[in-house]
Amino acid sequence: MKQPTSLTLRLTLLFSTVATLVLLSFGWIIENSMENHFELGDIKELKLIAQAVKKPLQTLQSEQDLPLLQQRFDDILIGHHHPLLKVINDRGNVLYSSLEFKKSLPDLPNFKSPNQTLVKHWKNGKNHYRIFAEQILTNNATPYTIIIAISTDFHHTFLNNFRFILWLMVISSIVVMSLMSWMAVHYGHRPLRQIINQLGHISSNELSTRLDPETVPSELSDLIRSFNDLLKRLDKAFDRLSHFSDDIAHELRTPVTNLMTQTQVALSRTRSNKEYLEVLYSNMEEFERLSQMIADMLFLAKTDNKINPIEMKDVDLYQEVQSLFDYYEAWAEDNKVSLTVKGKLQLHCNRLMIRRALSNLLSNAIRHTPKGQTVTITLDRINNCVSIIVQNPGEPILSEHLPKLFDRFYRIDPSRQRTSEGTGLGLAITKSIAEAHGGSIHVTSDESKTQFQIIIPI
Repeated sequence: MKQPTSLTLRLTLLFSTVATLVLLSFGWIIENSMENHFELGDIKELKLIAQAVKKPLQTLQSEQDLPLLQQRFDDILIGHHHPLLKVINDRGNVLYSSLEFKKSLPDLPNFKSPNQTLVKHWKNGKNHYRIFAEQILTNNATPYTIIIAISTDFHHTFLNNFRFILWLMVISSIVVMSLMSWMAVHYGHRPLRQIINQLGHISSNELSTRLDPETVPSELSDLIRSFNDLLKRLDKAFDRLSHFSDDIAHELRTPVTNLMTQTQVALSRTRSNKEYLEVLYSNMEEFERLSQMIADMLFLAKTDNKINPIEMKDVDLYQEVQSLFDYYEAWAEDNKVSLTVKGKLQLHCNRLMIRRALSNLLSNAIRHTPKGQTVTITLDRINNCVSIIVQNPGEPILSEHLPKLFDRFYRIDPSRQRTSEGTGLGLAITKSIAEAHGGSIHVTSDESKTQFQIIIPI
């Protein structure tokens, strides 16, 4: 997959494109404004000459009087910048032409009797002219056409030089703006490069490092805060994983040590078949504990990573609880503990997982209930959720231990061995099962009772 274009190049191209469009627009506007300025000035001058020529021509009685006006026309032209004048009648005959007209514009048509005022540009070789033609009527209603021309070579020379300088400046400005855009973007990305440099020094041993959002621009503050939150979660997960690895090593060491010790003792001297059989039975108990611990850890790994989809169906919770009571009845009677269930509910869930969660809570409750007391399971509906409460009397659990009860291998009394208490993963598995169903588990404890509550949305 092709890597996307860098942000620096994108922003530089964007700024350069905007600068190019703006500068080209300004250049075009300025150039057209200059051309319009000179054109309007030329037209104004041509109209002034035409107005001066029209007054004596309108009083003309006959063409025999034209020689009297020629000197007047010559005087009018003297007051302007070398204009050229021609007067023709309706038959196309030239009645007056300035001395320079035939030399400068020999090929110019007569524009005979134009219907309206005509202004146009005319090029004669390398010379440029602006032509003005207009038809007028004398007092005796005789139509005449006056043609006035002025040279625009000075304007064209000035505009060509101005245009060259203008577009040279525009192109230079575009280049300079592109370079400045690149420098500005490169400088603006300096905080990002500093962040990248800081991130490059963070390793698994430095997950407690935090970046200061106050030292970066406000646009990057949220990014820094999000990254700090990520580091915090990673630090917490890494720390939990580290403790979990230590706990696994500790928990596995005990049965492995027992197996090695018992085997070494058995091999230290020759024994009878009965003695070897006792050692094998003892080792089998340790193997069962190891097997259960491994199975529990695999179950947690699968539920945490959602490796297998959960097969759901409608389950009668009351019947499941009664089945568990039948299973634990003998143990409860040995401990002189009564079992009771309140309420009847159905839940759309994975039957085996829910049964395992209830089994974990029920076995813990029986183990910690004083003789002669009762373990109560209450099935209820709260809003749109199913509530399963496992409650037993007994010694209260200190408040500092309650948030950690669902941690894997967490023990309230580290000195106690768990040979008779399972693998130490029961509550962690119960929590995973509740969360796999979109629910949660909570625990409360006081002088009168300890209560575990599973809440699962219907």
